[in-house]
Amino acid sequence: MKGKYVGVVLSSSDRAELERFSAKDKHSVRLVNRAKIILALDESEGRKKEKQTKIAKRIGVSNQTISNVKNAFFAAQTVTRFLQRKKRTTPPIAPKITDETQAHIIALACSKPPDGYAKWTLRLLADKSIKLGYVNTLSHMSVKRLLKKHNLNLI
Repeated sequence: MKGKYVGVVLSSSDRAELERFSAKDKHSVRLVNRAKIILALDESEGRKKEKQTKIAKRIGVSNQTISNVKNAFFAAQTVTRFLQRKKRTTPPIAPKITDETQAHIIALACSKPPDGYAKWTLRLLADKSIKLGYVNTLSHMSVKRLLKKHNLNLI
């Protein structure tokens, strides 16, 4: 059984905002396409919405994308929120170097270098951090970024 059809009806201010948004070149293509899709689906002021297949072909997206955008539009409380990218709550990959690990590596860099070396090198610090079990893997460039981030010119 099919659900009840709900059309997109925009206020004049929402329509103007979507038109301004889609006319500017400073937004991502994905967000501009979202605005164009909603404008094409708009049924306010006697407008006739385009068929989803026609919209999909014109904009270059799938029919499923049209449905997803329409559902996202109804889920958003405002047009402004609809046109914003969703902020990520967590990074895609957890950082290898935690605050505790940073403290260990910095303390190691401040300590006396191993016998036979006048000073710590980035590779020595990375290797020693792995041997001491601070991290499983670590590149010398990660050590460099860490020390640079904390303005430590120990190397």
